[in-house]
Amino acid sequence: MTQAKLMVSQVETPIPDVSLHPAHSIEGLVQVFTCTHRSFFTNVMAQALRIAGQGTPVLVVQFLKGGIAQGYEHPVQLGQSLDWIRCNLSRCIDTPVLDDDEQKSLEELWLYTQDVVCQGKYELVVLDELSLAITFGLISEGDVLAFLKKRPRNVDVILTGPEMPRSLLDVADQITELRRSHQP
Repeated sequence: MTQAKLMVSQVETPIPDVSLHPAHSIEGLVQVFTCTHRSFFTNVMAQALRIAGQGTPVLVVQFLKGGIAQGYEHPVQLGQSLDWIRCNLSRCIDTPVLDDDEQKSLEELWLYTQDVVCQGKYELVVLDELSLAITFGLISEGDVLAFLKKRPRNVDVILTGPEMPRSLLDVADQITELRRSHQP
């Protein structure tokens, strides 16, 4: 008796994880948080922490804060999804007058920020006290506008600080103006 051999071919088809690569990209927003005083960062940081806690990569950049000799080379990492960087300065900046090392540190931080954002490393970027850096003439308003245009489409950007320039307000998708409701 002859025995017939049955040949079976199996083809494995990978099933893509659609949760990692959505079919359509959601366009990121530009949000502005502004206030006449400088003590409102808690609201923005709470939003950044909440989003990072959900696994979304977040970058917080504080341009005018110093005092901890950090620099972009040594980010503080909160959890697995939030990087927090400051200038490598011995003081907090509250004046447009910087020495050469301070100016260099601020410029390096701004260039680094633009580079990592354009690489698509983060989905939310907080640029804290950016308006003061612009007002002090430390970062060019035109450079910020160009950065907002060239960032990856899915990246949300939050700009903070008092006296936000009109050009940045004009490109913002959302503007939050915080005011004190009582006098201390």
